[in-house]
Amino acid sequence: MINDKVIIQKLATKYNLPLNKVEDTVYYQFKFVAAIMKAGDFESIRLPYFGKFHAKGTRIAYLNELKRKKNERLANGK
Repeated sequence: MINDKVIIQKLATKYNLPLNKVEDTVYYQFKFVAAIMKAGDFESIRLPYFGKFHAKGTRIAYLNELKRKKNERLANGK
């Protein structure tokens, strides 16, 4: 199995690019999906040639409840 760091290193070498730029490019789509999923305002997210991602309604409700409780604590000064 090839490690993702090895692939990133090969791409950086092949295209003569800084390692951090290639790494940012490779991981950007996953950071984007994570940010959208964390917001919770979506039905599903599709990455072409990779797949479709969604969160269960119960999971979103649970996370929203945690967020609501945290905001209440902050509003109450606790």
